[in-house]
Amino acid sequence: MKMTIPKIGLEIHGYLTTKEKLFCDCKNAHKEKEAKPNTFICPICTGTPGSKPMLPNEEAVKKLIQIALMLNCKVNTMENKKPLIWWRKHYSWPDLPKGYQNTISGTYANPVGEKGEFLGIKITEVHLEEDPAAWNPDTGEINYNRSGAPLVEIVTEPDFKNSEQVEKWIKEMVLTMSYIKALDSDAGIKADVNVSINGGERVEIKNMNSIGEIKKAIEYEIKRQEKEKVEGRQTRQWNTSKQQTILMRTKESHADYRFIKEPDLPIIQLTKSEVEAIRKKLPESPMVKLEKIIKKHKIDEYYAKILVSNLEIIEFFEKIMENPKTPINLAVPWITVELLGMLNYNKKTMAEVNINPTHFIELLKLVDEGKLTELKAKDVLRSWKEKSSEIKLGNISAISNEGEIDKIVEQVLADKNNQKAIEDYKSGNTQTINFLIGAVMKASNKRADFTTAKKLLEEKLK
Repeated sequence: MKMTIPKIGLEIHGYLTTKEKLFCDCKNAHKEKEAKPNTFICPICTGTPGSKPMLPNEEAVKKLIQIALMLNCKVNTMENKKPLIWWRKHYSWPDLPKGYQNTISGTYANPVGEKGEFLGIKITEVHLEEDPAAWNPDTGEINYNRSGAPLVEIVTEPDFKNSEQVEKWIKEMVLTMSYIKALDSDAGIKADVNVSINGGERVEIKNMNSIGEIKKAIEYEIKRQEKEKVEGRQTRQWNTSKQQTILMRTKESHADYRFIKEPDLPIIQLTKSEVEAIRKKLPESPMVKLEKIIKKHKIDEYYAKILVSNLEIIEFFEKIMENPKTPINLAVPWITVELLGMLNYNKKTMAEVNINPTHFIELLKLVDEGKLTELKAKDVLRSWKEKSSEIKLGNISAISNEGEIDKIVEQVLADKNNQKAIEDYKSGNTQTINFLIGAVMKASNKRADFTTAKKLLEEKLK
C-alpha cells in the first residue's frame, strides 16, 4: 500500500489595524458590519474613472514590517537593492471596480518580507495589498466600505504535514500577531489552503475563515486526492453544509493576472535604519515569554500559557513580579483566575481598565498576611472594574480574633434557617459544613477567617 505524503501550504490574509484605508483617507471600517453600505467611500476606493490614489498609508507599511519581523523575515530595503514596487494585478470580477488590485506581490515583485521562518515553517513572503469590495452574487449588490482596506498576505512554503500542525501553527501565529496589535482580531483571518499528496498537482481551497473548518477541509481533501487523480491545478471551495470541497475553476497562473507596474504610485524606499528602529520596539514573542516565566518563576505550563495568551496580562504579571516580596503562589491564581474572571464578567480587556500594579501587589500582601480574607479581597478586585485605588482596611479588614468569630458562629447556629443543615451534619452529612461556613461569612460581611470559622463550627457541632 502506497504511503500518503501530504504537502500543505497556506496563504493567509489579515486586515491591518489602521484608521484609514490604503490609498485614501476614508475610514477603515470593514469590520463595522452594522454600518450602512457604501458610507465609507470616495472616488478613489470605488474606482471612479479619473481618480488617482493618494500616497500609501504609512501606518499600514509600518505594521506590515512589524509582521514580517515577528515572522523572522528578511525585510527588503534600498540597501539590498530590492525596492518595494506597487503592481497592478488584473482580474475581472464585480468586486474590483478598477479591473485590477494594487499589490506588492507578483511575478517580478520584491515583497516587503521574505525567507522567514516561524515555528519550523518557512515563510515565502509577506506582502501588502488592498482589499476588494464585498460583492453579493445573489443580489448583484456591491458594498465598497471595505474596498481599499489594507491587507497583509502571509505565504508559507508547503511544509505542513497534517491538519493538526496547521491548526496549532495558525493559533500561535495569530497569538503572536496580537502582541503587536497589527491584525484586526475582530475581523479574523482568511486563508487559502494548498494541498497536494505524493508529489501530485496542488489544489487550492479558497477563502477559509475558520480554523476548525480549515482543519476539516484539509482532512477531506487529502482523502479525496487519495481516491481521485488531480488533473491540473485546481481552485476549490469548502462547502460547510456538505463538508466537502467543490471545484470552482482551474487555477490561474501569474501570467493570467497580467502584472504591470503601477504608474500612479511611487516606489517605497525603505531603509535599513528604519527597519531596525521598528525592530527595537518589538515585544518578545509569546513563545519566548512562555519559556522565560516557566524557567524563572517555576510556573505550571497550564497557567503560564494563560498568562502569555494576552500581552497586557503577561506584562502586568511581569510588573507584579518585579516586587521581590510578591507571593508567586497568590499572584498566579489571582491573575489567571480572579483578574481575568473580573474582566470577562465586565466584558473588558486589560487595556480598558486602569489597575495600578502597586495596588494589586498590596491586595496580594494583605491576603497573604491574613489582614484581608480572600472573599473580601475578591470584592475589592471587582470594584476595580474601571480603575484601582488604595486599599483602606477599616471595616473590610479580616476578623481573626477567635472570640469575635465565636459570637458570629453562635448566631449562625441559633438561626432557625440553619437548623436543617445542622441536623444533616449531625446525621452524617458533613458536607453541610460548607453551607454553615457560608452563613458565617455572610454574617461577618466576608470578613471572618475561614479556617477559624470552620474549626469553631466543627467543635460546636460535635
